[in-house]
Amino acid sequence: MNMFSNEKYILLLGCFDTKGDVFTFLRQQILAQNEQIIAINTGIFGTTDAFHVDFEAEAVAVEGGYDLALLRSERDRGKAMDIMGRGAAQIVGRLVEEGKVKAAIGMGGGGGTYITLAAMQQIPFGIPKLCLSTVASKDLSRQIGDKDITLIPSVVDVAGTNHILKRLVAQAAAAICAMANVPPTENSETAGCIAISMFGNTTACVDKCTELLNKQGYEVLAFHATGVGGKTMEALIREGSFDAVLDVTTTELADDLCGGICSAGPTRLTAATEMGLPQIVVPGCLDMVNFAHLDTIPTQYKNRQLYSWAPDVTLMRTNVEENEILGQRLAERVSPSLAPASIIIPLRGISQVDSEGGIFYQPDADAALFDSIKTHAADHVEVIESDLHINDPAFAETLVNNLLLLLQKKSLKFKY
Repeated sequence: MNMFSNEKYILLLGCFDTKGDVFTFLRQQILAQNEQIIAINTGIFGTTDAFHVDFEAEAVAVEGGYDLALLRSERDRGKAMDIMGRGAAQIVGRLVEEGKVKAAIGMGGGGGTYITLAAMQQIPFGIPKLCLSTVASKDLSRQIGDKDITLIPSVVDVAGTNHILKRLVAQAAAAICAMANVPPTENSETAGCIAISMFGNTTACVDKCTELLNKQGYEVLAFHATGVGGKTMEALIREGSFDAVLDVTTTELADDLCGGICSAGPTRLTAATEMGLPQIVVPGCLDMVNFAHLDTIPTQYKNRQLYSWAPDVTLMRTNVEENEILGQRLAERVSPSLAPASIIIPLRGISQVDSEGGIFYQPDADAALFDSIKTHAADHVEVIESDLHINDPAFAETLVNNLLLLLQKKSLKFKY
């Protein structure tokens, strides 16, 4: 990896065996912008002699834990995509660690797109990533994950140059070069950066918290707790983007438990703990699980209490048994934190629809959640009960005041 200069490069990712002529044109367009390139060939059946390839398919396969000749002989397309995606990701990850990556661009059909997106998972937020793809209009949310990847539909297949594809490739090259040269935006005038989670049902609380924190000089970044939002927030916490976390809306835990459409996976609510960030955690919207249209509700939940939040969003009220589990999971994911952490409970309701007279108002279910949190929280995690509703302005003040205290504790700890 020491073959490159100290300058930064644009990574060129793709199958040069079958699409060498298209990548030759893309490379020429990038070089015309006075950029330097590191080319990574992920095509298992050959390469190109039209330009220099820095990492050939043999090296990529080895990084993926496999021999290329064996991979060719097996003729297992799915396995090949997996191996080459993992191998490319290893190479890209090392280049990122060495500070060589300015941006990354790839092209392909379904297989090439999969490999490109897998490799781009190793590139952190803010480094431009672009993929020109035949399947850009499909749901690629799983492959993209929490990364800031730009997709451009290729319109025609990425198979041989033609006037339509050349135009789009030239535009993609111009876009990645321009994106690569946008200077980073640093806001040195803020007191710090706070991550906050929100939902339509907690918007009033989050808006008030943001207003109060802005007045204290903090920049606040809100993440919509739709699954992808929670994953993205957790990923950026791990990348060191924040000074503290105000996790108002932990509803993704309920979707993970019950199979809802807004699950952020089993690692939700772990990043701040692992990174040692001060955090305030609220059981916001744990009264609900999110599903799509009413006719998509799983059979086992057809007779549960349901509410149509929108034509394409159906909420299911969590019950006592589920809340006991959710309280335990929330508490156990916060408890290992070595940084100051508090769990704050709004006793009068945890969502817009969970208040006295509201459609999801069930004091027994809420009590099961709250009792479980108190039972399973570690002694060093302060559990604060507030006799307010989650969207009461005074509750937002409680959250912000306590977060500022935790930040102060963290600061004092570092001084000694």
